[in-house]
Amino acid sequence: MLNGLADCLIPEVQVGQRYPHCRQRPLQHNPLAPLLTRRFFRTISIMVFCLLVSACNKEQPPKTIKVGILHSLTGTMAISEKSVVDATLMAIDEINQAGGLLGKQIEPVVVDGASDWPTFAQGARSLILNEKVSVIFGCWTSASRKTVKPIIEQYNHLLFYPVQYEGLEQSPNIIYTGAAPNQQISPAVMWSLKNLGQRVFLTASDYVFPRAANTLIKKQVHALGGQIVGEYYLALGDQRVNDMINQISAAQPDIIFNTINGDSNLAFFKQLATLDQHIPVMSFSIAEDELNLLDTSIMTGHYSAWNYFQSLDTQDNKAFVARFQKKYGAHRTTNASMEAGYLGVYLWAKAATNANTVDISTVHEFLKGLSFNAPEGKVTVSAMNNHLWKPLHIGKIQSDGQFKIIWSQTVPIRPLPFPSYRSNLSWQRYLESLYADWGGSWSAPAARPASNGTAK
Repeated sequence: MLNGLADCLIPEVQVGQRYPHCRQRPLQHNPLAPLLTRRFFRTISIMVFCLLVSACNKEQPPKTIKVGILHSLTGTMAISEKSVVDATLMAIDEINQAGGLLGKQIEPVVVDGASDWPTFAQGARSLILNEKVSVIFGCWTSASRKTVKPIIEQYNHLLFYPVQYEGLEQSPNIIYTGAAPNQQISPAVMWSLKNLGQRVFLTASDYVFPRAANTLIKKQVHALGGQIVGEYYLALGDQRVNDMINQISAAQPDIIFNTINGDSNLAFFKQLATLDQHIPVMSFSIAEDELNLLDTSIMTGHYSAWNYFQSLDTQDNKAFVARFQKKYGAHRTTNASMEAGYLGVYLWAKAATNANTVDISTVHEFLKGLSFNAPEGKVTVSAMNNHLWKPLHIGKIQSDGQFKIIWSQTVPIRPLPFPSYRSNLSWQRYLESLYADWGGSWSAPAARPASNGTAK
């Protein structure tokens, strides 16, 4: 065909015999014919070559949908975060085994935040810019989330955050699948003062979640007629708890509200058990996974408040636990943050399916008001603040390392991340004061005791 076309266009070729439809011209009328012939075929060759190169270089649509998983696999927070990674990966595997998402397999890219906030920030930036992920599932401590948040917002990306936290935040780019304070801390404080006593000691890690949470707790305790008899903060990972235990012994509290995170809890509960008296502890960051690393003989009789426990007696939860243990081993346990990480993947996938795209801005819109039947029960994304409507349970630690659920609010609780007794601007200034006190960080560099019951 190409030769035929050339014969039609190039005048020196005597084409009449082969292609009678072409107009003939005598060769003598075109002295430049040989030159034109070479130039023509050279031009055609170049054009064909360019077309082939262009086709080869044209960016092909990705064969998979990349998603980021950003959690601590090393450092003090690995005790809690590794299992969230496992649950997140299980949800991805289940979706892939069911046919994938929008006709493609989901490809997880796991990054270790290493219990270090700048490392979390670097990881988030790399996942967005280098790996081109469609969403990030990650962070545990509020210090890590606070460090990642401006990066997520800068690139108009999407983060699913799976842990209960202090509230005082909402972002159009973050879906908070853990509890706000009014869905965990406030109901547990009310229950504890009613059932365990009025004299309260606060034990905490020294970063933004415990500081802000304790500000809320102190306000509520005073409003309910209770008394704060002591308050002590440890740096994350600090094992030096003797001074804290001595202050608890001297204060003689009825109840301890515990917001220690990570492996500092190991030293805390071990030393607390040496006291002559049993002081019940209500923890807001101790779940089944942490109990696996603690001596259950010293933990039995203490409490935790969560939106989910492995012992939740529903068919959906039993099936979830069975799948998890089949995948990772019968010795493994599930917990609230793992379940929140798991359901976050399904919420994102459901929104992407409904939108028929993983385009981040579009998925943002389809997440608003979206519901999912999770192992904890039905959850719904609030269109007002990107938090979930969630139930709440209070569990008492048993000798087998599980929680006996002794109180529940099964009707989902509306998320209210900003307590109404102060304005949002006032809360923002409070957080900024913490950040400034810590030298431009969301956690303190060293352990230090705090004055009894005085809110900042």
